[in-house]
Amino acid sequence: MRIFVTGAAGFIASALIPELKQAGHQVLGLTRSEAGAEKLRAAGVEVLHGNIEDLDSLRKGAANSDGVIHLAFNHDFSQFMKNCEDDRKAIQAIGEVLLGSNRPFIMTSGTAIAANIDGKPSTEDSPTESWNPRAASEAVMNELKERGVNTTIVRLPQVHDTRKQGLTPYVHAVAREKGVSAYIGDGSNRWPAAPVASVGQLYRLAFEKAEAGSIYHAVDEEGVSMKAIAEALGRGLKVPVVSIKPEEAEAHFGWLARFAAHDMPASSAITRKKLNWTPAGPSLIEDLDGMDYSLNPLG
Repeated sequence: MRIFVTGAAGFIASALIPELKQAGHQVLGLTRSEAGAEKLRAAGVEVLHGNIEDLDSLRKGAANSDGVIHLAFNHDFSQFMKNCEDDRKAIQAIGEVLLGSNRPFIMTSGTAIAANIDGKPSTEDSPTESWNPRAASEAVMNELKERGVNTTIVRLPQVHDTRKQGLTPYVHAVAREKGVSAYIGDGSNRWPAAPVASVGQLYRLAFEKAEAGSIYHAVDEEGVSMKAIAEALGRGLKVPVVSIKPEEAEAHFGWLARFAAHDMPASSAITRKKLNWTPAGPSLIEDLDGMDYSLNPLG
């Protein structure tokens, strides 16, 4: 099949595209830069220049494919609301092209959108958190499903290797700047995680199975404590590890404070059963311990 992938030069796609190619699929990859285009061509990917704010490029890619995997997202979390609105518009544009067909449409969300009840890990069936602006993107997918589009939602945790780890590089950057690696309170709040290679495999399986209306959690570890993350960063940076009070979090972490304090464990039991998916690879802490701390965590 010919699959249109947005964010094709990005982190998740670096694991997904080899999966798709090995399975015999062709890839049409969206990228905004010539450097990204060169990278994709070297990987045997057909290039489409554009971005998630260029809705015509999204429509063109969707129209010329057998299905879509939407990975692109602006990861400047300091303008998270705007980025989520751009994502919603992008999903709407892609979905309108796919109306009246059974072509799979996979969009990317986050496990943080799923509500935790009584501290238990969220599941694929959990209600969404109303405060999270990405809920609007999932809502559009649900509307498209009702209109006959073959939709699937993949929710990501902290996806990691020794280069990137979801939101963790932002915690790393704060620790580097402040000279201490901090967690909030007792640091028992948890972030789920999964190695990037396993996440790439999950997207391929989700596309090939294409069960309309499905929600999958790309989770290996249900919850890694913020204290453990801070301790790993402290080891790597060789800085003290400290606890800060909740009322100090915003001053220390800035926009990241809400995420740094959020307890968001997530389960993937349903996903593993439906897709016969078994994630494998290093843990988040192992990848943090294997990082090169001389490099800028935000690239």
